[in-house]
Amino acid sequence: MNNKGQRIAYRRVSTLIQNTARQLDGMEFDQEFTDKASGKDTKRPQLEAMLKHVRAGDHVFVHSIDRLARNTADLLELVETLTTKGVSLTFVKENLNFTSDRADPFQMLMLSMLGSVATFERAIINERQREGIAIAKSEGKFKGGKAKLSADQAAQLRAKVAEGIPKAKVAREFGISRETLYQYLNQEAA
Repeated sequence: MNNKGQRIAYRRVSTLIQNTARQLDGMEFDQEFTDKASGKDTKRPQLEAMLKHVRAGDHVFVHSIDRLARNTADLLELVETLTTKGVSLTFVKENLNFTSDRADPFQMLMLSMLGSVATFERAIINERQREGIAIAKSEGKFKGGKAKLSADQAAQLRAKVAEGIPKAKVAREFGISRETLYQYLNQEAA
């Protein structure tokens, strides 16, 4: 087995229509993990797969801090998780490197500051979105999302759940998320 370890790429974009072409462009890797999901938390399939895959001696490359995490707590926890395993981590855009054998105080400070900026940016985006929706509602322009199911489909959904069919299976059958399924179930109760 090679003691050098693997070069591993982790990429993330927020939506399915975005692409990762600009992230880690021109670099070569032994293994690559790509999520098309929000960075609001660490519940991402490819991030979890990468964390299970890495071993001591591996080196993970991430294009930028905000691709790994959008809040400081998650960012610091992920860096610690990786370096504790003996995995090196490089944020290419910020030129920050973390290893288990070297804790550079300046780099930790930069990581914390840049992580805080990412957290702040996310909060500002969410605040602007809420303000925009509130203004649109007050002007009668925001009606909410279009209903995913017809009234007949919603009744069928409730009947299947009442029969004891697992909710996840019912949600898949109707092509909706479990969260949306619960919204339909709660509408019945209201």
